Amino acid sequence: MHETTRQAARQRRRRRRLLVGTTTGLIVTGLLVGLVMTMQPDRKEDAGPAVATAVANSQGSLPAASPGRKPSSASPSATSSSSVTSSAGSTTPKASPSRSAASKVSPRKAPVTTSLAGRIRPKVTYPGVATVYKAGVGDGACSYGPSSDMMIAAMNTTDYETSRACGAYIRVRAANGASVTVRITNECPLPCAPGQLDLSEQAFAELAPVSTGRLAITWSLLSPDTSGTISIRYKNGSSPYWCGIQAIGHRNPLARLEVRTSGGWRQLARTDYNYFLSPDGSGCGGAIRLTDIYGEQLTINGIAVRPDVVQPTQVQFARH
Repeated sequence: MHETTRQAARQRRRRRRLLVGTTTGLIVTGLLVGLVMTMQPDRKEDAGPAVATAVANSQGSLPAASPGRKPSSASPSATSSSSVTSSAGSTTPKASPSRSAASKVSPRKAPVTTSLAGRIRPKVTYPGVATVYKAGVGDGACSYGPSSDMMIAAMNTTDYETSRACGAYIRVRAANGASVTVRITNECPLPCAPGQLDLSEQAFAELAPVSTGRLAITWSLLSPDTSGTISIRYKNGSSPYWCGIQAIGHRNPLARLEVRTSGGWRQLARTDYNYFLSPDGSGCGGAIRLTDIYGEQLTINGIAVRPDVVQPTQVQFARH
């Protein structure tokens, strides 16, 4: 009985030792496995830096520059950098190096006529319609007064452009081959359409019988041959404290009228009745500078403030 009890106790002690040994072995094995995993070179933590290095290398491994040529901002590396910046969310893309280089070598400027001519430009043919009106003595919205030559016309409001068309010489052609040169002295209000010219009866008769009333035409700006010179007129009511100035007889359309003041040249605003105003009187009675649509400038001195008097000068714009 006692022998049986001792054997049972020994068996229980063996099982406990076996269990402890097994547990210890498992723990050791787990530690070894963890150590081995830690020492492996392809951990996930290394994936980020590895990718960044690859990107850096792809940007750096570019074709070498040609022998004897220094690297410039137009090199592939500059292009690659701008692409990376753009993909990062830049809202203002950089200009390409080739475009910048070209602009430095041969800068391009807009033609003078583009900025000064307004709607009616040289060397342009405009399609339109010719109508006819009774011009009377030839006076009109341009405020020139009676005309000695009745080859005149009224320009539609759009192309009249706040009197910019005043004084312009226009060559008008009909489909039948007939043509006439007219001077713009008036405005044709709506419903006159863009391109439309309202001709005096005398001018219309050069193209077709006045009874026709309406005619398809083309027209273009003309810089005529003339022996006349420009005249200046101050508006009625002008004084050293307020004045309006008008140029008459200019070969080419006017783009600007300026007066000389103590602070330099001052450009005056143009009215739809074709006078340039100085509301505070600055420059009234002083030197006047005229600029035509081709950019030519003429300076006129010695014109006194004499309201409603046409004062001749000795100057005229060049022919184009």
